[in-house]
Amino acid sequence: MPKEINLTIPMIPNMEIAATQTAEAVARFMEFDNDQIDEVKIALIEACINAFEHSHSAEGKVYIKFVMSDNDLKVVIQDFGQGFDPDNVNKRKGWRGNGVKIMRGLMDQVDIDSGPGGTTITMVKARGSQK
Repeated sequence: MPKEINLTIPMIPNMEIAATQTAEAVARFMEFDNDQIDEVKIALIEACINAFEHSHSAEGKVYIKFVMSDNDLKVVIQDFGQGFDPDNVNKRKGWRGNGVKIMRGLMDQVDIDSGPGGTTITMVKARGSQK
């Protein structure tokens, strides 16, 4: 049976660090190596900062769920903001707008469900997987 940890953080500067500390503790418990842990943390930072900067959520919170199973760690990040079109994200030019590409490069699976009521990003890191 999967184990689950839920975390709610306010959309204020540096609160993504609280999320990464939880991610690190969970990944260490699952015996991920340091490189895998860093990959999860960086992907989570990108997801949180995107929510902070772009969701324009009236409630000002990000909900994070860590689901541990025998085979992988699933991290679900949710906000109740304005949403975005994930298909248009990587078409931006310049040094900004690479968060989704970074997440996809670091995690084994990244699914984005976004619309006017908010965004849910589901990221999966398999045990023993490194990108």
